[in-house]
Amino acid sequence: MKIMDFLSKDAIIADLKSADKKPAIIELVETLKNTKKLKKTDEITSVILEREKLGSTGIGQGVAIPHGKTDILHEQVGVLGISHKGIEFNSLDGEAVHIIFLLVGPVEMAGQHLKALSKISRLFKDKFLRQAIRDAAAAEEIVKIIQQEDN
Repeated sequence: MKIMDFLSKDAIIADLKSADKKPAIIELVETLKNTKKLKKTDEITSVILEREKLGSTGIGQGVAIPHGKTDILHEQVGVLGISHKGIEFNSLDGEAVHIIFLLVGPVEMAGQHLKALSKISRLFKDKFLRQAIRDAAAAEEIVKIIQQEDN
């Protein structure tokens, strides 16, 4: 499994506009809708926000991986957003989040969902990769960085 199997270039926001957690999640979900991967953004947003109530998906080191599963999807889809200002996400380490990778998939693909979350988490453990993604000016650059690391 590769990150680019469930993330497309048009689902990457090199400069998130939102300054807070909930608006950032909404901005990411709306981006997925614009890529034609989703139709019902309200349900997806609700699934993600409900998961956040269980505990923050801010995993530390400036990274958050909000995620959820729903019956309205038939494949896993992801969207990546970069916040240059940083967003308070109640992260485990108390740091602001600069990289948000939102992942949502079908309920019946729980195993694939866990594999994808693990892949995303491993990708962002590398501090040089995190910095390169934060420094990238455009989605195309971010795709190249991820593809290079994915191989």
